Parts: sequence; structure tokens; C-alpha cells
Amino acid sequence: MSKQSKLAIPDEVVMSKIYLIRNQKVMLDDDLAELYQVATKRLNEQVKRNADRFPEDFMFQLTNEEWEYLKSQIATSKEGRGGRRYAPLAFTEHGVLMLSSVLNSARAIQVNIQIMRIYTRLRGMLMGQKDILLQLEKLENRVDKHDEGLRIVFKHLRELLDPPSEPRRKIGFKT
Repeated sequence: MSKQSKLAIPDEVVMSKIYLIRNQKVMLDDDLAELYQVATKRLNEQVKRNADRFPEDFMFQLTNEEWEYLKSQIATSKEGRGGRRYAPLAFTEHGVLMLSSVLNSARAIQVNIQIMRIYTRLRGMLMGQKDILLQLEKLENRVDKHDEGLRIVFKHLRELLDPPSEPRRKIGFKT
């Protein structure tokens, strides 16, 4: 049995734990702890012990407003556990990668590999969407130019079909 099949974490589960906060794709400390099968408190202890490995672009703490908004969106109320004292830590893709160096377990390494593959796949899907948007923009520009061309053609057709209000001057020599 391969290590990947031992994990048995569906990609959809991992993907559902990636949020867009401050225009960055991030994962929260409690979701990561659940995936790594460690207590959130232990994960955060390791992060604090290795704070120099987690600059702001790798990890940040949510503001209370961000946390309240996120809770209302994902309904993560865990009754009976006493709740959190602090807003969660959010780890960017690089922060998640750095976690594998501070959580030195086989499970953490395998989960991180899976998460990195998912981030790569998401980035590829995003690039595909950008290509589609660029092609749509090009097509839109062509249609706009085409529409203007059609307006000119119809204008000239109307001029040809509508008789002029004043008689036309005859062409040719006068004798």
C-alpha cells in the first residue's frame, strides 16, 4: 500500500480548506492541524518556536473582523470546546510548505506534498481562465470593430435607398 493511499484525504476536502483572504489563497491553522492529525495548539507552538521561518508573506494572523466574517461563511462553530482565544493563523502556500520543515512527521510531509499538488493544479486552472478571458477580450474587440463596420454599411445602404430631398445634379457635358 503506497503512502498516498494511506493518507486517504480526498483532494476535494483539502481544496475546501483553502480560502481567499487578503487576495491570497491561505489555509487556517486548525484545518492544517486536522489534516496533519496534530492539535492546533501543538502546530502553533512549533510555528512560534520557529517564528523566523514564517515572515508575513508566509503566515499572518486574521483580524477579528476577518475571523468573524469567515466564521459566518463557513459555519465553523465548535460547540463544547470553549472556542478560540485568538483569531487563527493563516498560512499562504509558502507557509504551508515551510510547515513541513517544522512538523517533521511522515504524515506532515505527505499531506504537504498533496497540498502543494493541489495549489499547483489551482494555479494551472487560474492560468487557463486567464487565457480564456484574454481570448474573450480579443473577440469582443473584433465584434466592436465589426459592429462599427456594419453600421457604416447600413448607413450607406439607407442613403442609396432613400431618394435625396433635392434633385441630383446631372453628370456629364452641357450642350
